[in-house]
Amino acid sequence: MCDYSLHSYATRLAKENEELVCHRFWSGSMGLASPAELRRLGGELPGRRFSWTALRDWWGATRRSVAAVCIPPGARLEVQNIPVRLQRRIGVGATETVTFTQITAEEHVYRDVLRFRNGKQVLIQELEEGMPVKVLSLTPVEPEASVAARDEAEELLYWSR
Repeated sequence: MCDYSLHSYATRLAKENEELVCHRFWSGSMGLASPAELRRLGGELPGRRFSWTALRDWWGATRRSVAAVCIPPGARLEVQNIPVRLQRRIGVGATETVTFTQITAEEHVYRDVLRFRNGKQVLIQELEEGMPVKVLSLTPVEPEASVAARDEAEELLYWSR
């Protein structure tokens, strides 16, 4: 739900249709945060020019008090502004619909990943700060293979009557 590296922060569950951004927390770990909360706490959003306020927030407690927004495995997200280097590496476009998942239950290992339609996975840690992420659905979507298997089973049941 939230990478182990974000457990020392306040956390909350995402909401459907919520707009989030990739945010590098003061510990150095990448996670998701609310842009409204970042603004409210006085933090500078990525892409803005340097300011003493941004430096103070990075060094001070306000940066630490941003809540990490947790996503349940199976949730559908829309990731925007995917960097060109990442687009080329995994064969995707600038905006993609992905499934949020976890690749392991091991402790002290980054585990939160985005699974793209082409099957490629990217750790949240590999994303760039400031990338917009929209929560499309928190409800897990059935994998295509299980949908096909269910349809086939229903058809066999229908014809066996």
